[in-house]
Amino acid sequence: MRRNMKDGKIQYTAGYKYQTYHDYSLQTQITGYDVDTEFIKLTPWGMLTIWRGYAWDGASGPTMDTKSSMRGSLVHDALYQLLREEKISQHYRKLADEMLRDICIEDGMWAWRARLWYSGVRRLAMSAANAENEKKVITAP
Repeated sequence: MRRNMKDGKIQYTAGYKYQTYHDYSLQTQITGYDVDTEFIKLTPWGMLTIWRGYAWDGASGPTMDTKSSMRGSLVHDALYQLLREEKISQHYRKLADEMLRDICIEDGMWAWRARLWYSGVRRLAMSAANAENEKKVITAP
């Protein structure tokens, strides 16, 4: 029996390059929240877990992805998603930016490059943390 392949629609979001293959956990200083979304969990004592299958876009702006930027960009994107979804206070945007810088240095990025990234996200990424910038769902066909 032949199926009609035109049945239904799909919904998706655009703008992702990478997807986690395993769960990843990291202790943060963001405490007092109990967040549990499809791909991100933040415990009241600050443990951030990014579940297998989480999609993110790596480094943004006029730069390139390197091994030293992957973990930092993953954590930064997950935290910015929680900021956009208003799951955590905008007060934590600076801490998310500092974590990006510190993780990148820890992973071997030259300190001057990590500081440049930090400066860039502090000046230019505020809108990326706002609820108005949540990724839009696209329907096809």
